Amino acid sequence: MTHFRQRLPLRDGLFLTDGGLETVLIFQQGVELASFAAIDLMRRPEGPQILRDYFEPYLDIARSAGTGLVLETPTWRASPDWAEPVGFTDLSQLADANRRGLDLTDQIRRANATPTMPIVVSGCIGPRGDGYDPGQIMSVEAAESYHAWQIEIFANGAADLVSAITMTNISEAVGIARAAKAHSIPVVISFTVETDGNLPTGDDLGEAIAAVDGATGAYPVYYMINCAHPDHFAETLSSASSWRDRLGGIRANASKRSHAELDCTCDLDDGDPVELGRQLAELRQRFPQLTVLGGCCGTDHRHIAEIAKATGSLSSA
Repeated sequence: MTHFRQRLPLRDGLFLTDGGLETVLIFQQGVELASFAAIDLMRRPEGPQILRDYFEPYLDIARSAGTGLVLETPTWRASPDWAEPVGFTDLSQLADANRRGLDLTDQIRRANATPTMPIVVSGCIGPRGDGYDPGQIMSVEAAESYHAWQIEIFANGAADLVSAITMTNISEAVGIARAAKAHSIPVVISFTVETDGNLPTGDDLGEAIAAVDGATGAYPVYYMINCAHPDHFAETLSSASSWRDRLGGIRANASKRSHAELDCTCDLDDGDPVELGRQLAELRQRFPQLTVLGGCCGTDHRHIAEIAKATGSLSSA
C-alpha cells in the first residue's frame, strides 16, 4: 500500500538516497548484471537478498543522521526494450519482475520506516536508450506510450511516486510526465548533464525544465540533476533564474570524468567521498530547496555518509 502518494514529504526536510546501485554491485561486489540492469537480480533466487544487503548501510546512515530516505526500485532498465537484452523471454516476465522489485522495496520500507526516518518508495524509470547518449529521440507521443507500460505497474502498486532518472532529452521527459499524469501518480524528472551543465542534447537545463513544465502544466513535483559531478553544474545553478526553484534534488557522480570518458573506462572512479559530501552540503546551504541528496555512478555508502555528515555540520553551524 502506498504511504505518501497523496502528500509527498520530500520538501519537508532532508532526504538521502542510496548511491550507484549498479556500479556498486558490479565493480565492488562482483555481481554480474546483464546489460547493466539491476532488474536482472529479480530473475535469481539470491537477488532479493543481494538488494536487501545493499540497502542496509543506507538505512543505517539515514537512521543515525535523522533524515528521511528515498528508496528507488531496481527497475532503471526494466522497460520493454530491455526485456530481451536482460534475458526475459516476454513482457509478462518483465512486468512480474517490476512488481516484485517494487514489492521488495516496499517491504524494506515497512520494516524500517519510523516517524524520524520516513521512507519514500520511488518507482525508478530509466531512458528507453542510453543514460549518456540521447541517440534517436522519440516524439513526445511515442515516449508517453512507451513509458506508460512501466508507469502503470508502479501506479497500481505501492510506489509513492515515479522518478525518471538519467533523462537525456526534453521529449522523453515530457512523455514520461504525461504518462504519470494520466495514471495519477506523482513524478520527478531527473536530467543528466554534461561537463558544461547542459543536457547531452546540448539543451540548456533551465530551458529543459521550462519546456517540460510548459508542456505538462508543471506536473512534475520537482526536478533533479543526476549522473554528473558538482563541478559540472555548480556554475549553472549559480547563474540560474526562476527555474532553480523547481530543482529539488541532486544525485551526483563521484567521478569528475565526462560521460564519454566514463563510457571508455573499465575501472570504477569513486572520486573523493569527503569532497563530494562537502560540495553537496554547500549547495544545499546555498539552495535550501535541494531536499533530496544522494549518489549516482561510482558512489556508495561512504559518499552518502559524508553527505549526511557534511549537511549536519553545516546545519548546526
